[in-house]
Amino acid sequence: MAEDVEEDFDEEPDEAGGSGGKGSRKKLLIFILIPVLLVVIGAAVAFFTGLADGLMGGGEEEPEAHGEAEAGGHAAPADDGHGGGGGGDDGHGGAAGGASGYVELSEMVVDLNASGRKRTFLKLRVSLELDNPGDAGAVEAELPRIVDSFQVYLRELRVEDLEGSAGMYRLKEELLRRVNMAVKPVHVKDVLFGEMLIQ
Repeated sequence: MAEDVEEDFDEEPDEAGGSGGKGSRKKLLIFILIPVLLVVIGAAVAFFTGLADGLMGGGEEEPEAHGEAEAGGHAAPADDGHGGGGGGDDGHGGAAGGASGYVELSEMVVDLNASGRKRTFLKLRVSLELDNPGDAGAVEAELPRIVDSFQVYLRELRVEDLEGSAGMYRLKEELLRRVNMAVKPVHVKDVLFGEMLIQ
């Protein structure tokens, strides 16, 4: 019996030591798991934001793929089998090289169509992108007609018509349609919003 008590007495410190070992294992697991998890998250962020491309060599391109550099520092065009020539100027379409002209309209403040006593205003600054930069003079000559067309349309809008990206898109398309009708035969490529504020 004395031996049983000694064995029980001897086992208690082992259990206490064992529970201390389990606690230290948990601490060790936490100190290993957290840094590994942080490294994995950091690597994922670097990968998805493109920061890791430079480290992995993904951002470098071989110079042979685009031709050898000439004396002026520019590469000679390479025949990569993706078509050639094309793009000749036949007098239709935009200017060569993708050059565009811009005409800035003056800031407009318009009273929106609102029900109730509260008045709502739209402050709008717009630029017109032209296919041909040489048409800027013709567009500027028609600015009073363009501004009038815009204001007639804008005064009939409600705040709900301008909400969200769909509202902005519809507004942009309608203004583009109206400006192209006003400046025919000149073609305006796009209407660009510089500022749009609803009060």
